[in-house]
Amino acid sequence: MTDFKMTKDADGVAIITWDVPEKSMNVMSFEGLEELNTQIDAALADDAVKGIVITSGKEDSFAGGMDLNLLAKMRDDAGDEPAKGLFEGTMQMHALLRKIELAGMDFKTKKGGKPIAAALPGTAVGIGLELPLSTHRIFAADNPKARIGLPEILVGIFPGAGGTTRLVRKMGAINAAPFLLEGKLVAPAKAKSAGIIDEVVDDPLAAAKDWVLNAAPADLVKPWDAKGYKMPGGAPYHPAGFPNFVGASAMVNGKTKGVYPAAKALLSAVYEGAMVDFDTALRIEARWFTSVLMNPSSDAMIRSLFLNKEALEKGAVRPKDIPDQRVKKLGVLGAGMMGAGIALVSAQAGMEVVLIDRDQEAADKGKAYTEAYLDKGIARKKVTPEKKEAMLGRITATPDLDHLKGCDLIIEAVFEDPAVKAEMTKKVEAIIPEDCIFASNTSTLPISDLAKASARPEQFIGIHFFSPVEKMLLVEIIKGKETGDRAVAKSLDYVRQIRKTPIVVNDERFFYANRCIIPYINEGVMMAGEGVTRPLIDNAALLLGFPVGPIQLVDETSLDLGAKIAKATMAAMGNAYPKSIADDVTFWMVDEGRFGRKSKAGFFDYDDKGKRLGYWAGFNDTFPLAEEQPDLTEVQHRLLFVQVLEAVRALEAGVLEDIREGDVGAILGWGFAPWSGGPFSWLDMVGAAWAAERCDQLQAKFGDRFACPALLREMAEKGESFYERFAPEAQAA
Repeated sequence: MTDFKMTKDADGVAIITWDVPEKSMNVMSFEGLEELNTQIDAALADDAVKGIVITSGKEDSFAGGMDLNLLAKMRDDAGDEPAKGLFEGTMQMHALLRKIELAGMDFKTKKGGKPIAAALPGTAVGIGLELPLSTHRIFAADNPKARIGLPEILVGIFPGAGGTTRLVRKMGAINAAPFLLEGKLVAPAKAKSAGIIDEVVDDPLAAAKDWVLNAAPADLVKPWDAKGYKMPGGAPYHPAGFPNFVGASAMVNGKTKGVYPAAKALLSAVYEGAMVDFDTALRIEARWFTSVLMNPSSDAMIRSLFLNKEALEKGAVRPKDIPDQRVKKLGVLGAGMMGAGIALVSAQAGMEVVLIDRDQEAADKGKAYTEAYLDKGIARKKVTPEKKEAMLGRITATPDLDHLKGCDLIIEAVFEDPAVKAEMTKKVEAIIPEDCIFASNTSTLPISDLAKASARPEQFIGIHFFSPVEKMLLVEIIKGKETGDRAVAKSLDYVRQIRKTPIVVNDERFFYANRCIIPYINEGVMMAGEGVTRPLIDNAALLLGFPVGPIQLVDETSLDLGAKIAKATMAAMGNAYPKSIADDVTFWMVDEGRFGRKSKAGFFDYDDKGKRLGYWAGFNDTFPLAEEQPDLTEVQHRLLFVQVLEAVRALEAGVLEDIREGDVGAILGWGFAPWSGGPFSWLDMVGAAWAAERCDQLQAKFGDRFACPALLREMAEKGESFYERFAPEAQAA
């Protein structure tokens, strides 16, 4: 199998084409690196070759990065010295890209090299950009859909094939920061204006060939290899650069709260590398890259946010032998915020959408949500008026149920009232085709109970969106007791159409996401009722990597909703309901009219525009502060364990069938400490034995909600980990 092929034209240009067989986008493998190395050597040694162009055989892309599975292989193949294996493997990549950069020239005189250019037909990310950065000039197609950048930080690593060092030396630390520390991806035109690439042209291959045939020797010398080079913006101890590096350190620690090892390692590589020569800087980058790869957080993030997420999006849990179920015409019942958001993302994906509400005014209001969204896109020059017109044309807003004829999927998003939902189910099923799948967007009501109103329970399923629909990446698909495989396949194919990540769970109250989120909120509210300071509670969560603390989160989601859920759960569970001080606090706050942000009064005070002003001082008049406050670790463990234990119980109960869904769903659904890789990855990181012991301590002090699940206890006794026991490959074995 050949990933790289070289041809030579009559003008003396060697064209190296990257085209990985049976892949829609190129990814770099070790075999590919060896092939590229061999071809570069051959081209540099051939006197008939005047210059080299590296391009792609894929029509709309150059490359999508490194095959991250191979990083683990590089470490595992090193046996007892994994760090050494990773470092040496990384340095081999550096050696190849440095060979391209120097292109056979005499290092002292900077003469005798052959010009090498990159021609990018489209998207170039990860090593797909690091490779072009080592060439002498980068030409990209004028393709507004293409994306260029270095997104490694988003999966727990950083650009380790020279991208970090080259980008900082090319742009300066401050200008490179959004691309390195935020993983920002931009269109070619913006990449050129930022200084990442050199040219945006209609035909990058022709432009690159022309350039290499006319390049002067000076065009081959990178700024950092030229005499007198100074880093743009200043090096760390330059008067101009010093405040930039101090500010960068403060910014990184402020944003990451110190829990993301890749961000700190990247900053260290940049800082240390800026004070030495280029080749030494590459070694420093390789050492920090190795350090990150040896950190269990890196493994967990790569597995959950790249490998597992991609597998789920590609249909890893889709029922087999079910033909394509892509949605053509969608009916959305209820044009409130959720229904309007569902209509938006579905029309965006090219579907015909019928948006139903009780009267024309309500339905039109739901459609106006899409119009306002598109108007913002036009203002930001991300949407054209033509696209707006086409999208709005795909949405029919109406109170007339007859418009649902011909729909192949219905998503009900009406009030969380079983009676209302049952009435709508019966009315709509009398109109829609017999083979149409009916889904409820409920967040808490059991799907099996709702399906009792359906004449076709095997075609009834839950599709739980998170708010706001257009921003949240996760969709939770819930199988009722009678839900059939075609309904599951239809839901998965629909979620793929709208470019979100699905998880499939079995039916039980609160499903998976909410059964873990609600205890997180309750534990925070409980601690506040016990007299723990609210800033300590929220900041303990932030220092774990959660996007918001539980006190702030309940204000955002509204306390009256929490009270409603608590009362409904009490009614359903009866004496089994574990009543706590969290209920007392929530019901009291609601009685006081403090519902959260929406009422501009909750655990926080707000101004007239809904901006948080600070924690409400009056709370502690009723729930006084404890004289002795708990330490940070205890608060963090309470917040963590109430979630991870619910995840384990969901696996025990069969709500979760695949731990990959448990980890990916936790991170994308409610922001569970992304650095950890999710609850199961975190438990594997700390070890089942330690987790079980800590459960016993927390249970003794705070109650049975921290009781160690039997599964976790068994795994602790056997010395097992979740990914050893429950990963798909482990189960297959």
